[in-house]
Amino acid sequence: RYEQRCVETNREIYPYIGIKASTLTGGLKYALATGNWGEQKKAASAKAGVSQVLSRYTFASSLSHLRRTNTPIGRDGKIAKPRQLHNTHWGLVCPAETPEGQACGLVKNLALMCYITVGTPAEPIVDFMIQRNMEVLEEFEP
Repeated sequence: RYEQRCVETNREIYPYIGIKASTLTGGLKYALATGNWGEQKKAASAKAGVSQVLSRYTFASSLSHLRRTNTPIGRDGKIAKPRQLHNTHWGLVCPAETPEGQACGLVKNLALMCYITVGTPAEPIVDFMIQRNMEVLEEFEP
């Protein structure tokens, strides 16, 4: 209601006034505890299995658990193509480690030497290219 009144009267919205911290905290605790993401009252429409308890049996098993990827396709289908490794998976996906049963091939693990990079600033690369006398595209007029 607070947000609606602010929009109707063209005032600035302050989220810390209109949203209770206990509501956010309770919802996040519920989602992390059960793995069901969505409204508690509408449990049927909630996404199940989004969060999992980390397996700490051994260091290797916890590392494997952290590097697990899940293919979002139905487990009951007998389609073979999504379960097989593609040529582009070479060096990225472990060809041996996959669970048995219905999830075979749908749950894949990143290879041990696979490394995922995060966003990096572009300035050092642009400076390096300018030092090598490369022309900057932004300086040209269309």
